[in-house]
Amino acid sequence: MSPTLFSRELFDQIPLIGIIRDVSFDDVREILPIYQQAGLTSIEITMNTACVEQIIPYARDNFPGLNVGAGTVCTTDDLDKALDLGAQFIVTPVIVKKVIKSCKKQGIPIFPGAYTPSEIYTAWSLGATMVKIYPATALGPSYIKDLKAPLKHIPLMPTGGVNLDNISAFREAGADGFGVGSQLFNKMLIKERDWQGLKKHFKAFADQLLLSKK
Repeated sequence: MSPTLFSRELFDQIPLIGIIRDVSFDDVREILPIYQQAGLTSIEITMNTACVEQIIPYARDNFPGLNVGAGTVCTTDDLDKALDLGAQFIVTPVIVKKVIKSCKKQGIPIFPGAYTPSEIYTAWSLGATMVKIYPATALGPSYIKDLKAPLKHIPLMPTGGVNLDNISAFREAGADGFGVGSQLFNKMLIKERDWQGLKKHFKAFADQLLLSKK
């Protein structure tokens, strides 16, 4: 697939990456249009999702208004596969130096996972576009605030445990973006194929970010 650049303008409108993991291709086809209609602009398909080979190209071909990325990229082989499928950005759960450096060399946005200040600084020094703070559940917004004191120049994206109740608090603490998986892709709504309910749920996240926009 011919490359199309990641749109930072789209991401900045609503700095949230929705993480699709273990969702069927049939359900993804129902989800993507309402995701976009709700105002969300960036979506990640994990490489360990069944039918990822179909989902990423389908999303790229049919939703040019979305940034479409690949997550759970752990090796350079994963990276090559993701880029061949058309991924516009890459997310990793941990620091993989070769993956980060390769993305930087190719001009591909890369969001590597890190947790401690040393890991965060290492990821940034290697060329991270934004550092994914994972898991963000345990220490919450106060941890982001603490990190931002000495590392205010490094953009941070808390992931794991971000929900409608705390996303504004994370934003106020200094978060620059968000990765949201199961809290966004409500399993019950998907199971019941309640697409209008899911759209309303998506829009609630978009509205929270618009209200708390810096």
